[in-house]
Amino acid sequence: MKGSFPIEKFQTVRTPFYYYDTNLLRKTLEVLRTEIDRHSNYHLHYAVKANANPKVLRIIREAGFGADCVSGGEIKACLDAGFPAEKIVFAGVGKSDWEIDLALDANIFCFNVESIPELEVINQLAGAKGKIAHVSFRINPDVGAHTHANITTGLAENKFGIAMADMEKVIEIAASLTNVRFAGLHFHIGSQILEMGDFVALCNRINELQAQLEKHHIKVDNINVGGGLGIDYQHPNEVSIPNFCDYFRTYRKHLNLRPEQQLHFELGRAVVGQCGSLITRVLYVKQATYKQFAIVDAGMTDLIRPALYQAFHAIENLTSEEKKETYDVVGPICESSDVFVKAYDLNRCRRGDLLAIRSAGAYGEIMASGYNCRELPKGYTTEDFA
Repeated sequence: MKGSFPIEKFQTVRTPFYYYDTNLLRKTLEVLRTEIDRHSNYHLHYAVKANANPKVLRIIREAGFGADCVSGGEIKACLDAGFPAEKIVFAGVGKSDWEIDLALDANIFCFNVESIPELEVINQLAGAKGKIAHVSFRINPDVGAHTHANITTGLAENKFGIAMADMEKVIEIAASLTNVRFAGLHFHIGSQILEMGDFVALCNRINELQAQLEKHHIKVDNINVGGGLGIDYQHPNEVSIPNFCDYFRTYRKHLNLRPEQQLHFELGRAVVGQCGSLITRVLYVKQATYKQFAIVDAGMTDLIRPALYQAFHAIENLTSEEKKETYDVVGPICESSDVFVKAYDLNRCRRGDLLAIRSAGAYGEIMASGYNCRELPKGYTTEDFA
């Protein structure tokens, strides 16, 4: 895989930085487009929270997809990148007034509403503008997912969504309000899901809820199943594009859509995860009593997933072909949790070697912080090194 990195040009750039293989991104989008286009009623809204690098957003917009935003800032970023407002959905458990106003002024496709108080505020703000806001209700399906507890979102104990028991009530409230219009139902059970059985369970729950609503003659135009499809962090070279075919086949087989219903997806990590790498330089190799450390200039401020989720990222030494040795790869941050990986075999490291921390295209650059007064890492693409 080292051959796909412009290593000589990397040597001239200050580390750490993010590198996005836009050839892989475009190939991923091409596969995704092929699968989506098999169904005239399937729509993809890229989950911007995964990566909002402007160059990445532009490429995704050029592929014709919409956007799933969870803040006013993300809406601004998508509008700046040229996403059509009518393809933008706005989710989030705590939307502020200015964010709602921004979305109303832009005439986005719909709000994914997560509580009755939020619904009432949207109605009030829309009324002040003489607008009608389309709203989908995020229902908490109480469906678990085989993933890390911090990225499970579909259980009753989670803060997200409206309880199933309140579904009919909130739809009735919406019908009584003058400046909102019920557009559909929204679900999302978690992230980095690799077992299709979790999505089957969601389909079964949606089928139950649809049947319940039909008994009360309630029509649902749009079903939004969120995202959640994971990537292979262990084998980024061998499995560089997720199995989108299996993912969409699962919904086609198990979700009972009604005629004319539109099905929406909000994939993020699966779109951009494998195209990104965090490039970092070895500062020191430190021999300790029982282990040796490769101390690099990237830290948890640049990629927080290992510290926050105990997540694994494969690492490659781009500038060494020497025999492999075992290292703890750690950063410079004054926290014991600033560790990328422990007891990991890498080609022998020396000061100045360039390492690529793989599968970092999602929840990497976007979650970077300035802790320890560190500069935010820059993001470069294949085109920048052409």
